[in-house]
Amino acid sequence: MTAKNTLKTLAGLISCLGALAATPALAQEQVLNLYSARHYQTDEALFSNFTKATGIKINIVSADDAGILQRLKSEGAASPADVILLVDAARLWFAQTNDLFAPVKSSYLEQRIPAQLRGKDAGQGSEWFGYSTRARVVVYNKLKVKREDVDSYAKLADPKLKGQFCSRSGSHPYNLSLFGSYLEHAGPAATEAWLKGLVANQARDPKGGDTDQIKATASGECGVALSNTYYIARMMRSNKPDERAAMEQVGVVFPNQQSWGTHVNVAGGAMARHARNRVAAVKFLEYLATDEAQRYFADGNNEYPAVSTVKISNPALDTLGPFKQELIPLSAVGQNTPKVQQMLDRAGYK
Repeated sequence: MTAKNTLKTLAGLISCLGALAATPALAQEQVLNLYSARHYQTDEALFSNFTKATGIKINIVSADDAGILQRLKSEGAASPADVILLVDAARLWFAQTNDLFAPVKSSYLEQRIPAQLRGKDAGQGSEWFGYSTRARVVVYNKLKVKREDVDSYAKLADPKLKGQFCSRSGSHPYNLSLFGSYLEHAGPAATEAWLKGLVANQARDPKGGDTDQIKATASGECGVALSNTYYIARMMRSNKPDERAAMEQVGVVFPNQQSWGTHVNVAGGAMARHARNRVAAVKFLEYLATDEAQRYFADGNNEYPAVSTVKISNPALDTLGPFKQELIPLSAVGQNTPKVQQMLDRAGYK
């Protein structure tokens, strides 16, 4: 064998060995292990489209937020999770403070997702990203309550509404985040006084979910209640006559339009701290910020897109109309959760 042929043979062997060495890494990038607390049919189409576009297979573990957080903590470094999807800033904050996320540095995500809808960034990238929002609004019975009496969160504690206010549990993350937002704006003393006023105005002990509050307000059991907008939009678009009829009995107010704006919360995603398929994880997180994915959140599940430039086609959200939203970082809202819980205990808010 000539020297020239020997060199060619060696080069070929090196090339083959290199390809074999790269194979496991390439195989890794074609799989994504997703832990999701979202349970919406439209998400299935969203995930399917990602796989079609990238060739990356998604293995989904579905559970509620608490179940996913507990699973991640118990699995520790052995967790197979690559990406985590959670609902609500309070839950994202809890996961972040328990070191369940890995920071992601992405100029695309920084450009697309507003700063107030991202987790903290210590210089290595944000620890989570909000992909869709929902406003925490006021619904009121149009026969029992005047709109101008409920156009701010503060007014819900006014004694004129005694025996009229309804809500789900004060400790539910949707309310914890709203109350954490109020604390950030108004300070501790005013917030605790406000919470005591809400308790004094309750028509009944907190129970049920947001849909239950809307129906109870429509029936007259409650005069005013709190709800996230996607529950309202869902009832507006419902094929059930009783739900559409209930919406005709209530008015909807985006509170604090003359001051700091209406509180908004997020559904968000993050890379898992011990993710093995990191390239695939970043690709997926970036995909959720594309126009296509953002429209799925809005048109399919009645959530507002986090990317403000995305045009949506949702008749219910169009009917609710534009509104001024608060701009405080949701990471700060989450940090207020422990203080708020203590205030709720002192106020007797169940």
